[in-house]
Amino acid sequence: MMDSLEIKNYLPHRYPFLLIDRVVDLVEGESILAFKNVTINEQIFQGHFPNTPVFPGVLLVEAMAQACGVLGFKTMNKTPDDGSIYLFAAIDKVRFKRQVIPGDRVYFDCKKISDKRGIWKFECVATVDDNLVTSATIMCADRSI
Repeated sequence: MMDSLEIKNYLPHRYPFLLIDRVVDLVEGESILAFKNVTINEQIFQGHFPNTPVFPGVLLVEAMAQACGVLGFKTMNKTPDDGSIYLFAAIDKVRFKRQVIPGDRVYFDCKKISDKRGIWKFECVATVDDNLVTSATIMCADRSI
């Protein structure tokens, strides 16, 4: 299990763009299960949407990519401090099934499908209360900075 302080060792993101609160399971080279607690206090709800707060789908996809980044960095035994960055390279088969609203805890379950020449491919799902919210196939690239 990783808390937010340890997650910050593996991702270059910081407030307000660090979208993973905790990692509850990680099998290096295979899978990660992480979550985000969505609260009404998040800045995004000032404009999306003021009277009907809905967490943006694009941020759900970014959170899945961040979970993939933690899995990738842990698997490679690297951190951004080593001069490496894990870039979002592609996304396919994105589906949004349900809105995410304040009070939800969103789980991101990502499984590595393949890795070739520094390009990693993951199958990801996001759920709230065991209900599918979003699914996608995500590709990330490990690059030197």
